Amino acid sequence: MGLRRGSQALILVASVIVAPLLSGVAAEAGVYVETPSLQAAVSDGKLPPVEQRLPENPSVVDFAGSWKRIGRHGGELKTLIGREKDVRLLVVYGYARLVAYNEQFEIVPDLLAEVIEEEGRIFTLRLRKGHKWSDGEPFTAEDFRYYWEDIATNPQLSPAGPPKPLIVNGEPPKFEVLDNETVRYTWPAPNPFFLPNLAAAAPLFLYRPAHYLKQFHEKYAEPGALKEVMKRERKHNWASLHNHVDNMYRFDNPGLPTLQPWFNSTQPPSTRFIATRNPYFHRVDTAGRQLPYIDQVALSVSDGKLIPAKAGTGEVDLQARNIYFSNYTFLRENEAAHGFKTHLWRIAKGAHMALFPNLNANDPEWRKLFRDVRFRRALSVATEREVINETMFFGLAVSSNNTVLKDSPLYREQYQTSWAEHDPDLANKLLDEIGLKMGDDGIRELPDGRPLELIVETAGEDSEQTDILQLIQENWREAGVKLFIKPSHRDTLRERVFSGEALMSVWSGLENGLPTADMSPEELAPTSQQQLQWPKWGQHYETNQTLGEPPDLAEAQELLRLNNAWLTAKSRGERAEVWHRMLQIHADQVFTIGLLNSVKQPVVVKDGLRNVPEEGIYNWDPGAQFGIYRPDTFWFDR
Repeated sequence: MGLRRGSQALILVASVIVAPLLSGVAAEAGVYVETPSLQAAVSDGKLPPVEQRLPENPSVVDFAGSWKRIGRHGGELKTLIGREKDVRLLVVYGYARLVAYNEQFEIVPDLLAEVIEEEGRIFTLRLRKGHKWSDGEPFTAEDFRYYWEDIATNPQLSPAGPPKPLIVNGEPPKFEVLDNETVRYTWPAPNPFFLPNLAAAAPLFLYRPAHYLKQFHEKYAEPGALKEVMKRERKHNWASLHNHVDNMYRFDNPGLPTLQPWFNSTQPPSTRFIATRNPYFHRVDTAGRQLPYIDQVALSVSDGKLIPAKAGTGEVDLQARNIYFSNYTFLRENEAAHGFKTHLWRIAKGAHMALFPNLNANDPEWRKLFRDVRFRRALSVATEREVINETMFFGLAVSSNNTVLKDSPLYREQYQTSWAEHDPDLANKLLDEIGLKMGDDGIRELPDGRPLELIVETAGEDSEQTDILQLIQENWREAGVKLFIKPSHRDTLRERVFSGEALMSVWSGLENGLPTADMSPEELAPTSQQQLQWPKWGQHYETNQTLGEPPDLAEAQELLRLNNAWLTAKSRGERAEVWHRMLQIHADQVFTIGLLNSVKQPVVVKDGLRNVPEEGIYNWDPGAQFGIYRPDTFWFDR
């Protein structure tokens, strides 16, 4: 698959993202087709011709043997976003990365021509010679040097120091510029997070357009000019100004050059953002056409609750965000009248929806109860997952714990089914063993005499969660547990979980349901405050033991130990063994109560929009939702 192993180095070369070129094709001969929408600018001398805009060795996308077909240039793709800041989806969907996941979820070079990895700790990155930013300025090693020396290690711009993925055992890398197209990062120990973070939906940007940002940096800017810009932008110091304009991911500064297939040309605030093709984009097809095929992307801001209706009346060309399976019937009924198709992609999270008992709850009685594995198991076996599947998803989903999916090489059936079969008798037996006595009203009592009334908090963003919880309400009532549903805003929900006020919450499960042994298992250990089942333990880990609480549950401590063992494992076999031990602990301990996985995501595709797969995997990371299917290759046939 394009990986060459030597005695010391693993080399990822650019050929892994495309099939070998067909003999005689235009791109192989260096013959390129000018993009029609850019022809006038080229004729007027405002743009150089396409062969001068491309790198000397562009990334050639060959569709031979693929379901995709060579397309043609032109058109505007319309989609909807639920809030203004979602203009950043242009970076997610554009999915131009130093290295990127292909459709087989392998990490391969993209912006880079080559990556040489040695001992898992030395990474040599080679750029494409002649690659340019969207404004035509060269993309070189200087852009990496500027980021490392003038941003990441500058205490005024980065007071917390370099990003966490660049720190190994408390140490940053040794950064070297080897030549104009080559840089190297060296750590004293392996860094397995480096490449996955470069390939992420919200990636680690190791580079910046130095030629643009230097005008906002006190080290390079003329003091008087810098002061004038600070005054105009109402910034009190140069660092806040620099951070304001340096927004590679937020994508809300039209002046900031990019390497994505389209650049945002609209200054916020706005209710409609127009993204225009990057005339210096580094990919071409075998016919010599520079990608992207589509000239521009229009993102219109709409109330998220109205997006399904607007998609169903033909207002979009491509839409999945803010659309749910509950909208599927409505969408199908409107396809013929409004000229679109509704594809169903598989959501690749470990659970489409899971319940998170807060093991760090402030209430001592509830905290003790949540930490009793019998209680977590009882709630799980009391839940009738098949009824949820049939009622909400036409039986198309899979009843399962919150675990890896069948497509993952780490999958084992027991991880999916342990303590997940509906067994109300077993649920009552476990609750009796704990000593939770049944009251006269059929509701059990906590040890202090309070009724066992459990509030489950939701983000209140759609009715699906509430509908599912109402089904679970009936199941748990039979076991003597009274469930109440409390909707709130997303930020409020997280604050209440983090503080320990919330007893139980509902959210989606494992972000990556399709891991391999070489992907980090940190989601399974208390490593982040964002993990709603143990936020204070996660906060303790991610703040280097300065905040939160250390885990005092043996199984959680073992998960942390295993996570550390994965970091130092010397072979894929050792890493796989760590994964299996962690997955087994989760299956046995039921730290989260997964309900279903492999739920279908409706994807609305306008008739005539080509190269969008009918069947796909819809996932944030890895996958970048549409990104893994390279929207720069989508095109209109009319």
